[in-house]
Amino acid sequence: MTDEQILTLFSRRDETAIREIQRQYGAYCYAVAHRILDSPEDCEECVNETWFRAWKVIPPQQPKNLKLFLAAITRNLAFDHFRRQESQRRGGGEIDAVLEELSECVAAPGSPEETVLAGDLETEINRFLAALSPRDRDVFLRRYFFTEPVGEIACRCGLRESNILVILSRTRKKLKQHLKKEGYLA
Repeated sequence: MTDEQILTLFSRRDETAIREIQRQYGAYCYAVAHRILDSPEDCEECVNETWFRAWKVIPPQQPKNLKLFLAAITRNLAFDHFRRQESQRRGGGEIDAVLEELSECVAAPGSPEETVLAGDLETEINRFLAALSPRDRDVFLRRYFFTEPVGEIACRCGLRESNILVILSRTRKKLKQHLKKEGYLA
């Protein structure tokens, strides 16, 4: 079944849509959650919550890419679960590493004003990512969106780990410069 057909089922409020996304994207969403959480039970919980959230927001939302839409929901739920558990050992240390690497570029919002600015910041980061080369954007997203280990990204891209680390370092520096230029960092 195509994504368009699945979205049509959602629009009709046909529960078959849930079975179809589970069949087509269940393993993928589980893999996204598993990059953040070690526990199979926690991963399953995130995936099931993803289906519930998708049911609540489609419609009115009509995602252009259903797979990435579901991955984003799963990823956000897994991060929320990770934070609630406050466990330093979950994710094999990958989450802590990813968050520390990005902390030099983007601080977490705290005050209400910062929360409002976070939406603008998201738009600015998307503009930055769109300007990157496809390879650099792919490496950046694999590391900081999908939380893939550097070694896995290197294998996937046919590069050495040291090359990936250099790409990530340079991209973070470019992001930091871009955000300073746009007034998000001092």
